Amino acid sequence: MRYAYLGPQGTFTEAALRSLPDAAGAEHLPYATVPAALDALRRDDVDAAVVALENSVEGSVPTTLDELAMGDPLQIVSEIHLPVSFALLVRPGTDFGDIKTVASHPHAQPQCRRWLAEHIPDAEWRAATSNAEAAQHVADGHYDAALAGSFAAARYGLGILAEDIHDVADAVTRFVELRRPCAPPAPTGTDRTTVAAFIGEDHPGALLEILNEFAMRGINLTLIQSRPTGAGLGSYLFWMDFEGHVEDARVGEALMGLRRVVADVRFLGSYCRADQIRPEIRRGTHDADFTEAAAWLTAIRQGHPEP
Repeated sequence: MRYAYLGPQGTFTEAALRSLPDAAGAEHLPYATVPAALDALRRDDVDAAVVALENSVEGSVPTTLDELAMGDPLQIVSEIHLPVSFALLVRPGTDFGDIKTVASHPHAQPQCRRWLAEHIPDAEWRAATSNAEAAQHVADGHYDAALAGSFAAARYGLGILAEDIHDVADAVTRFVELRRPCAPPAPTGTDRTTVAAFIGEDHPGALLEILNEFAMRGINLTLIQSRPTGAGLGSYLFWMDFEGHVEDARVGEALMGLRRVVADVRFLGSYCRADQIRPEIRRGTHDADFTEAAAWLTAIRQGHPEP
């Protein structure tokens, strides 16, 4: 197995990758950006890719959403939830008073904004493509400090000036494992499905039409977010995560209904939830309920009297 991930070595994405059962003994290949890692998968340079999708503090990662919704198709096959806490990494001998610049990934800085204002208020923040790259820049002398995982310190010969840095406790980042389009993993009973729905023509009630397809079948949406398609102002897609697997009758019917009311639907995967939460299936939306209803309709069409 060959895995692509957002590098360089020492990122939270690499830590998420290492938690996968198939990662042991696999080749881990770092890429400079999320699009580069995903393009490597599309070219068949690697067998899978791991990228960040969502953070409990900062929300979704727009680059990942846009790449998966509008780039060449890829499919989510699993997800990883990784608790995230930052450390302030510096070159040996550096103290708080020496720090004039601090670097991090753009999603890290807002998670530590209040801590930075309290402890190094005069330091200027600098953006890096990843927190590990920020640590690398500190080691090279470009910046004075980096917000990164504490595990990156030894890799880049840095010291840890402070640990457990965050403004919101228990922050978690959701990562996804991606493959080229394939049959989804088998249902587990604790599954999530992800799709992108493209609105063909903006009109009153467009979002309500989408939501009704899920509500009438008792399907709980765990994430819905609009993103511009790039085709002009007013052209949007809706990224949606919801409970259930594509092989569930209620999910299959919802997807067919969604396909009828929007311009296009991109299926992005059905996979086991990392939190193992089992959905509450409402009366009338179990697979057996759909089977019985279909049999009843068939009997009517064949002229059989109702029981």
